[in-house]
Amino acid sequence: MQKLLRLWPLLPLLVVLGGGYAMGIQNELNWPALAARQTSLRALVEQAPVASAASFVALYATAVAVSFPGAVVLTVSSGLLFGTVLGAMLTVAGATIGSILIFSAARSALAPLLAARAGPFLDRFRDGLKRDAFSYILALRLIPVIPFWLVNLAPALLGVRLAPFALATALGIIPATTVYAALGAGIGGVLAAGGRPDLTVIFTPGVLLPLLGLAALALLPAGWRMWKGRGGPAA
Repeated sequence: MQKLLRLWPLLPLLVVLGGGYAMGIQNELNWPALAARQTSLRALVEQAPVASAASFVALYATAVAVSFPGAVVLTVSSGLLFGTVLGAMLTVAGATIGSILIFSAARSALAPLLAARAGPFLDRFRDGLKRDAFSYILALRLIPVIPFWLVNLAPALLGVRLAPFALATALGIIPATTVYAALGAGIGGVLAAGGRPDLTVIFTPGVLLPLLGLAALALLPAGWRMWKGRGGPAA
């Protein structure tokens, strides 16, 4: 019973997830739905820009917290509705808030259970991750092929502190988010014609290589400490 009680922080997220699917949210976060509603959504943003921005952040945070599919549709729609810069800022805010919610829930509910069963190897891995959490999480956020939900959960289960997780998340998602928001800013005509955005732009050399370079730079402090620990020269 005590173990079950530890899981209560996950309950609100599970309720929202179940309620969202029951209402058919999975049928709304797709390109046809965005194409059909883009005119009305743009009109709504023009009429109530502040409320629309706040609602977008809340929706994005909820989608991330409960791992709804279709977050990329929301990211592209941020540029469509708010423009590249503001759209990227709102997406980063929503994604960071949602990540903090699921991170905090998982850390409270599941991390103690994992810690009780961790072996010596996992203990050493956890210590290293905690020491260089910001560098590792920043690098993972910069690499667009790493599942977003995985980087929300794994650090929580391994006992990473909230502050480095939140800061690395906010900074690490800015580049890819800006690319998708910029894509959305010019996608209105494509959607109206029944087309789909080319999301593979994130994997073109001009975008992917700089992201990988930034990820490598993010890992330099952790790599330096690891090298020193294995017998490198003293500072």
